[in-house]
Amino acid sequence: MTDGLMTSGRLRTAARGRAGLVALLAGLMLSACGGGSSDGAGAGTGGGTVTPPPPPPVSQADAFRFLNQATFGATEADAERVRTLGLEGWIDQQIAEPVSLQLPHVREVATDNPLLGFLHQGDRVDIWFRNSVNGPDQLRQRVAFALSQIMVVSQQGVLVIAPWSLADYYDTLAVHAFGNFRELMEAVTLHPAMGTYLSMRGNRRPDPERNIRPDENFARELMQLFTIGLVELEPDGTVRSDSAGQPVPTYDQAVVEGFAHVFTGWNLAGLRDYEVAFPTIDNQTRPMEHYPEFHDTGAKQLLNGVVLPAGQSGEQDLADALDNIFEHPNVGPFIARALIQRLVTSNPSPAYIRRVAEAFDDNGSGERGDLAAVIRAILLDSEARPAVPSDTTGKLKEPLLRVTQLWRAYEGASASGRFPMEFSSIMFGQGPLQSPSVFNFFSPDYAPPGEIATRGLVAPELQIATEFQNTFITNIMASYTFVQNSANPELEPDQVAIDITEELGLADDIDALIDRATDKLLGGEISPTLRTEIAGMLQRIPASEPVARVAETLYFIVTSPEYAYQR
Repeated sequence: MTDGLMTSGRLRTAARGRAGLVALLAGLMLSACGGGSSDGAGAGTGGGTVTPPPPPPVSQADAFRFLNQATFGATEADAERVRTLGLEGWIDQQIAEPVSLQLPHVREVATDNPLLGFLHQGDRVDIWFRNSVNGPDQLRQRVAFALSQIMVVSQQGVLVIAPWSLADYYDTLAVHAFGNFRELMEAVTLHPAMGTYLSMRGNRRPDPERNIRPDENFARELMQLFTIGLVELEPDGTVRSDSAGQPVPTYDQAVVEGFAHVFTGWNLAGLRDYEVAFPTIDNQTRPMEHYPEFHDTGAKQLLNGVVLPAGQSGEQDLADALDNIFEHPNVGPFIARALIQRLVTSNPSPAYIRRVAEAFDDNGSGERGDLAAVIRAILLDSEARPAVPSDTTGKLKEPLLRVTQLWRAYEGASASGRFPMEFSSIMFGQGPLQSPSVFNFFSPDYAPPGEIATRGLVAPELQIATEFQNTFITNIMASYTFVQNSANPELEPDQVAIDITEELGLADDIDALIDRATDKLLGGEISPTLRTEIAGMLQRIPASEPVARVAETLYFIVTSPEYAYQR
């Protein structure tokens, strides 16, 4: 990056830093408090039934708001499809799209030596970006990304040599994104990536003489982070308290130990020796196998006073234990809040959580855990995009999503077709399955000091909005707008560049140029302040320098609060 890229008006944006983002969030992206679905819509008076009116047409701006929640970045083409199909029609079409997978690509390009897997994490990240930026199954991929931040595994650690396993794990999330949550729980539990990451793989029955006890890591995180949380919840996600006003815990150490004993006897498939489990590409991508001689067959304490009887098989213990968690009343509100936070708003109201949790509990046909119904409930709720946004509507976009939106709007691509983003966790503060720990890149309960914390609200994404990261992402945006664009004849084959051909044709007309960029990046809505700032800068650049005019316009928008804030 050259020093020249950070001159003039660009310096002002880079200097905003963490304090500026905190101030932005305090004023803009706190929770939407009102709303609610219109129960009884279409019911007439006098006992008759009135046919409900058709849904109102979707505006371009509303289509963009919706797509920035449901995809890796709104585009004009997708917005037009949304306006044609309607929100529900678009969701139905997306659910029907075939799954864009990662593992076939990784297996095609990577070596067949599992010990050299660390050399191919870049290939795994490459196909993640290809699917996220260009995949037709945008909603599925976006939901899979949300799930990957709830049921976390990461290449940071023991899985650094397992790109095949990580690719297949992400594919598992994508395949089950619109399926049943109970089936997703089992697929995640038995996946070798999870078994390895949270040390459940190779777990064995207790042996007091050898001081062997079942590992509790997965048992604890399955409950705490993936399904029910630490405290009992009301159906609307608020904390349930006891008579002394203290939160009621969901489980104790006896329950953790009970589940740890359930998860004994599972290891990589096809092993000759349970204790010498050599990973191969094949057994890293197949569900783990049960080895009965290493399973604890004693009684086991589960949630809500349930005790598994002694003498059951490992498969039966596993099924009963997962059913026990799945039926816990916390799962609906816990997963509802987690997915709403990742897709729509940091601080959903209790009413919003309740409505989504009700869809989890019953999809309308008596099925519990239907994730397709949950996603519909999240995206179609009146609180998702209120007609009159309050000062608590929306969320800060994750830095990764700010970059993918730019690429999608401007057909970002490299000549080689690759997205060489292996170190995206450093570049953007996050990357696909690159979390620093099982607690994700940021906590769902993070609240920066100041107005947000004082009001009892949260802003999870601000946990990674450090001075370093804010400056880094600003410099990256400068590179993509000023250097890595279609006007640069000296791009390397692997450099991802945006296509600014159309904007170059408008560069001599400042208003038309701003309008076009606003349409592509902001759905046609721009504040007078931002528009004036851009116009003032463009007036200083001669019309004979069209590339500079276009770059400045795009840079001002993609580094603005209006772009960073998801309404």
